[in-house]
Amino acid sequence: MDSLLVGTVGSPAMLSGGMERRQRLVQQVADSAIDHFFIADHISFHTGFGMDGLINAATLAAMSPNTKVFIGVYLLALRHPVPVARQLSSLALSAPGRILLGVGVGGEDRHEIEICGVDPAKRGQHTNHALQALSGLLTGEPCSYDCDFFAFQDARILPAPEPAIPILIGGRSDAAIRRTALHGDGWLGVWCSPRRFAEAIQQVQNLAHEQRAKPPDGWQHGLQVWAGFGATPSQARQNLAKEMEAMYRLPFERFERYSPYGSPQEVADFLLPYIEQGACILNIKPCAASEEAGIEAVATLTELLKKG
Repeated sequence: MDSLLVGTVGSPAMLSGGMERRQRLVQQVADSAIDHFFIADHISFHTGFGMDGLINAATLAAMSPNTKVFIGVYLLALRHPVPVARQLSSLALSAPGRILLGVGVGGEDRHEIEICGVDPAKRGQHTNHALQALSGLLTGEPCSYDCDFFAFQDARILPAPEPAIPILIGGRSDAAIRRTALHGDGWLGVWCSPRRFAEAIQQVQNLAHEQRAKPPDGWQHGLQVWAGFGATPSQARQNLAKEMEAMYRLPFERFERYSPYGSPQEVADFLLPYIEQGACILNIKPCAASEEAGIEAVATLTELLKKG
């Protein structure tokens, strides 16, 4: 499956601490079949945990100059679109063709939205306006915008990214589907069945053709998934449950149906139906005994998936 892109998370161990281990982990990915890193984005999640998606993307793009970087999902509504456009222009200039942007509204922690001066109840509207403004800014042409959330006149960001940065929209709601149809190059699914994935991307494409002047020539739909790996199924489940519960503060059983665990072959068997339904980008967050073991598992998984 030559068109399939499979990525592993750009973990804290790759982005902080001793440089020798960081370089070793990044090189392990670069030397494998894995296509890209993906980077989360949070300002202050629950207990203050966070990471800036664009800064970390720049770091990884520099550390691994032949590997793509997927930023997702980026909480666009928490930033003004003009400086975001400048940052994306700078990233695209130093890593042309290697940057993908996923955009979402957040929501698991409403306080994170509030402390940035954004009304959580209006974050979807805010994101819609920010996406529309960003698309104009990234053309390189003079752009003006005026809405309830921000306003600017005759902003121009050069150079425009070349090639253009694909934008995927994350979220499971009907609003996210509409947002993708109007503003995205693809949908980024999470915690959904293969059937729901297929239904969602069909809805996106139908709505886009009805309501959008120029839909994308080629859609790029993706799936973000946590996966557990271990010597036994119980160990793989334990590795996965521990990390997910620490992150989301919810019982693992809430996620288990959509979060595979076991050997790379078992995880591949879980993911193949999504690929058959149109997923061409997979962001895999591995949970394993070590960072190295997680990368190795995703590398093997990538090889299995590309064989079909």
